[in-house]
Amino acid sequence: MKRKYILAAAALFVIAAVTAGCKAIDDEPSAAVNADVPMPSLTTMEKLTESLAETDTDLAEYAVADTGTSQTVQTVQSETAVPAIPAVPAGGDAEPDEFRTETATQAESADTAVESISLTFYSVSLETGQSKMPIVTMLPENASDKSEIWESSDPGVAKVNELGSITAVSEGNCIVRVTSAQNPEVSAEVEVTVTAGAQITYIGGILVVNKTYALPADYNPGVDPEAQAAFERMQADASEEGLNIYISSGFRSYDYQAGLYQRYADRDGKAEADRYSARAGHSEHQTGLAFDLNSIDESFADTKEGKWVSRNCWRYGFIIRYPADKEDITGYKWEPWHIRYLGEETAQAVYDSGLCLEEYLGITSEYQD
Repeated sequence: MKRKYILAAAALFVIAAVTAGCKAIDDEPSAAVNADVPMPSLTTMEKLTESLAETDTDLAEYAVADTGTSQTVQTVQSETAVPAIPAVPAGGDAEPDEFRTETATQAESADTAVESISLTFYSVSLETGQSKMPIVTMLPENASDKSEIWESSDPGVAKVNELGSITAVSEGNCIVRVTSAQNPEVSAEVEVTVTAGAQITYIGGILVVNKTYALPADYNPGVDPEAQAAFERMQADASEEGLNIYISSGFRSYDYQAGLYQRYADRDGKAEADRYSARAGHSEHQTGLAFDLNSIDESFADTKEGKWVSRNCWRYGFIIRYPADKEDITGYKWEPWHIRYLGEETAQAVYDSGLCLEEYLGITSEYQD
């Protein structure tokens, strides 16, 4: 046991001597200081190293036998070891599991196609002039594109707009179909039966109201939502150009129009009132498809808003219903403020033709008395 302690002490002496020597070399303040440091000879160093090597095994046995702490040391080292760092993929930081899951879900959703379409009804009976719209559900819920395509097998019997609102035009039967824009193989159908209702006239799929063709007193649809949405798009685009257009008069009921016309007739006489105001049942405002914009005066045509509307309203599905120099055909004076919704395709066709609506459809506009 003494031998082991002596060897350990010798080892500490060697380490201290070497350390002191290194420090002396680094600092080297003077030769006198260096001289005071005892430096072991090479032979002594070799002997000490050899002795330590011979006692390595003995010292290890001593640690286990006499103190029983070697296992404890190993355990502590294991517990305090620096945890292994997972390898990072080339090109960047490791991706968190939750992010990988979300990305995978998004990718899966982007590839999910519509598999089925259900409707709140698959058959409907309408009277001419009536409208009804089914609610559409496309499955699965996470389908990436639920856009709808609507079409009617006979628009002369019932027409349908892009939102799925079905409008009865004339007596008969037809099929209205909705198809998935993403997956054309998936569709659903509504069987439409149209019966005679209020006396309403459609020509070429266009609801016609003028001095020749009238609406019944109980026809009261309110503002047409498709026409309203089209106007709002037009209004927004005009606003981006610094222009302000607004509806000063929209839908009018039969009774409201009767009172309005009578006031004009009382003031200006019936013949003059007939040039600028419609009799009850003959006003386009009762359709919910006509709007008067801004100031109801011919001066509107000379404003920036009036000029813009005249050039661009067809792009949104409207026409200037009563153009200049067409009074003998339309039955009304020029009204640059009065626009009528026909839908974008028809409005462009009428605009490109340079004709008023009566000319375009080949109809008259004359009161019977």
